[in-house]
Amino acid sequence: MSITAERKQQLITDYATQSGDTGSPEVQVAILSERIQNLTEHFKEHKKDRHSRRGLLMLVSRRRRLLDYLKGKDNARYDALIKRLGLRK
Repeated sequence: MSITAERKQQLITDYATQSGDTGSPEVQVAILSERIQNLTEHFKEHKKDRHSRRGLLMLVSRRRRLLDYLKGKDNARYDALIKRLGLRK
């Protein structure tokens, strides 16, 4: 269910705005999106796992807050990130 260290490092290098960047909203949203995608796959097999579903909802909320922050700071970066990740909003 969790992402591997190699995959996380790959996401950091792909979405970093500058070298050594690990905390920008783009990187955080990309990592959260990967975790959300993994949990969604988990729920296809384990439909009654309510405890993990709560964690999924918390991750989605955190990603939404980060996206709202990014949209308020720089709308162009927000639009580029949404398009790149394939999110709906």
